[in-house]
Amino acid sequence: MADDARLVERVTRSLYTAIETADLDLMGAVWLESDDVVCVHPGWPAVRGRGQVLRSWAVVMAGTPYVQFFLTDLDVQVAGDTAVVTCSESLLTGAEGAAEGFVGAQAVSTKVLRRTPGGWRVALHHSSPVMGTPSDEADDDEGAQSADD
Repeated sequence: MADDARLVERVTRSLYTAIETADLDLMGAVWLESDDVVCVHPGWPAVRGRGQVLRSWAVVMAGTPYVQFFLTDLDVQVAGDTAVVTCSESLLTGAEGAAEGFVGAQAVSTKVLRRTPGGWRVALHHSSPVMGTPSDEADDDEGAQSADD
């Protein structure tokens, strides 16, 4: 089971490497060869089907001059021929007009992978932006209260 978890983590990290390096061949290699795959990019509706998913990644990569991911809280759960991966994504991306030319963002991600004769492959990727943390909201509430005093 530990070996499977390491293999699943390797495929997961390869997905992020594909994004960072705009490598469509690598992106195609990590996805399940099936029309049952689903990808949800932050702010997008669900993209269904292998061809549509790979096209969506081509669009993302073409519109992203630079991106680097820092994964934390990576958790891999394997049950038979299915694996579920959750993680937090902190990313740094190039952006016009940003003070330093870069913008940071955070998201949480879930992936479902299936074991195939060729190895583990991504069947579902869902990434959602993190808009703030409970401590940020508490700080905002305190600031609002002191402004009213």
